Amino acid sequence: MSAQPKIAILGIGPDGVDGLPTRERDLLLQAAVVLGPVSVLDRLGQLSARRIPLGLNLAETVETLTGLDPNHRAVVVVGGDPLFYGLAKYLCEKLGKDRFEVLPHVSSMQLAFARIKESWEDAYLGNLQNITLPKILDRIRTAETVGLFSSDQVGPKELAREMLARGIDYFRAYVCENLGTPGERITQGNLTDLLSMTFDPLNVIILRRKEGRPDVPIAANKFWPFGNPDDAFAQSRPKSGLITQAEVRALALAQLVLRPGTICWDIGAGSGAVAIEAARFCEPATVYAIEEDPADYHLIQANAQTMGVANVKTVLGRAPEVLSDLPEPDAIFVGGIAHEVVRVLDNAWRRLRPGGRLVANVATIESLSEVYRRLRELSGPQGQLEVRLIQISRGVDQLNALRLEPLSPSFLLRAEKPI
Repeated sequence: MSAQPKIAILGIGPDGVDGLPTRERDLLLQAAVVLGPVSVLDRLGQLSARRIPLGLNLAETVETLTGLDPNHRAVVVVGGDPLFYGLAKYLCEKLGKDRFEVLPHVSSMQLAFARIKESWEDAYLGNLQNITLPKILDRIRTAETVGLFSSDQVGPKELAREMLARGIDYFRAYVCENLGTPGERITQGNLTDLLSMTFDPLNVIILRRKEGRPDVPIAANKFWPFGNPDDAFAQSRPKSGLITQAEVRALALAQLVLRPGTICWDIGAGSGAVAIEAARFCEPATVYAIEEDPADYHLIQANAQTMGVANVKTVLGRAPEVLSDLPEPDAIFVGGIAHEVVRVLDNAWRRLRPGGRLVANVATIESLSEVYRRLRELSGPQGQLEVRLIQISRGVDQLNALRLEPLSPSFLLRAEKPI
């Protein structure tokens, strides 16, 4: 009994079948069914095989392949390299590597770098179709060279606008359209040049850092490692003044016991003061700043950039709903009023690693009572739970005399999860 033929996943270039080696061409001619995006199927010319268009729903693609007669040869066609932001990885994970053979073509990313005669071996490469724009922008800030596939929502013009809005203006841009076709076009210029231009949807964006531009703002040198003055952080109105105060922030960081490699969450991050200062201790690990207010979400990113901190990941959404996708933390900071803190404690405590620390900052006796009671229940008789009342006064010069001005008292609660 002969073995069932494997499903071939073929990379197809802009020149279609004419650009394929003999074996790949023979596989197409022998196929009973060919599946792929309509734009790639159109490159194949005349074939006797039945054609099945594939859309963006990858789960439906798996169902379609599973429903095919296993004794009939099937070929999946995609553009370029199927394993470079392509379909092959997903299919192999879902159906097993033994079901497939992968035959790549030159990726349009390779062609783009070849056209501008730049190496891509050290470049950050990404796809705006399946990586969020904030994550892309975080990586661009510290990269020398960047290669990106555009998406329907974010093309060269939109990317340039978002970069310039965040002060990331130190790249020269190349837009490579319709590579390998008669309509190929290579455009280069500053980011501001792209704002008034129109590009074909089939394009690759390459960014090259301009010489002499630093990875982080020079202004970052003026900031302290931690305990920075409250007004060092940009704060949104009408929330100005609700920042975790510098002295409380310093004590909270000490209670979290942060070290290099510590994964930390800051839930209800606001302006990002705690997350940003925690990140300096945790580097190279990531500190996750969770914030549901879109204005504050962008404010955290701006403050992190201003202070030259690259390992803060801002998460837009409401806790505890957005916590499930985050890696388990070694340390958690929660700030706010009682009902907000208590609402996230159960989920946060469950995700906290054994031996991890949770520090909560509240401002009223009622909040203290409610949060203490819940942390005591969560930590159990074997858990460590500590409470501190923070009363700080700051010296103020007034008419050539020193006056002490008290800050509003607050409470720090620290619980350590039993191992």
